[in-house]
Amino acid sequence: MARLSNLIEESAYRNRELVFKDRLHVGELLADKLRPIVAKGKGQVLAIPAGGVPVGYVLAVKLEIPFDVVVVRKIQIPWNTEAGFGAVTWDGTPILNEPLVAELGLRPEVVKQCVSRTRQKVYERNQRLRGSRPFPDLSGRTVILVDDGLASGFTMLAAVKSVKDKHPGRVIVAVPTASIGAIEVLAAKVEEIVCPNIRTGTSFSVADAYEKWYDLTDEEVLRLLAEKQTEAE
Repeated sequence: MARLSNLIEESAYRNRELVFKDRLHVGELLADKLRPIVAKGKGQVLAIPAGGVPVGYVLAVKLEIPFDVVVVRKIQIPWNTEAGFGAVTWDGTPILNEPLVAELGLRPEVVKQCVSRTRQKVYERNQRLRGSRPFPDLSGRTVILVDDGLASGFTMLAAVKSVKDKHPGRVIVAVPTASIGAIEVLAAKVEEIVCPNIRTGTSFSVADAYEKWYDLTDEEVLRLLAEKQTEAE
């Protein structure tokens, strides 16, 4: 990978596994990396649920900036629900990986059905996690998009596009771990990308970066959102 001028990483963590205790621990590490480039009290953290929420929560607390979620969901490949051929953003906009759609030979009617199902799931989750709360005004602000890791990076790419449509001042992606492919895709789309643990190789799993890893429930996400809201008040 050519050296990227807008990438902040931790060279000692390159290609290592089990480098973080848990998501809360890595939120503190990301805050340390971001403190020199994000003014205290300035900006907006938007975390992709569920895994990105504990990371984003700690980051927002440490930087003393507002915290919220941005719901994005991958559009599942019909015969492999662990993989996706695109994503639907919080506002219902589908973003397709067109080369992959062509490679998979997905017919237009199948794509349409998959998008429709995913859009409904995004709507339901957005209602569950955000209710009627208006989406933050991002105009001219520094937005920090957070997840607990990136495999292909396509879901985060969709989040970046949806946020940029809101005319922020700049967009920063902050993630603990990512594949080198995801970094290369995203670095060209944002002002800065912060990722301590970049891994190369033919396979990648976000969970391999953590000593303690588990799937978060929406109840845990709601609790963290409520805690940050209480602090803001």
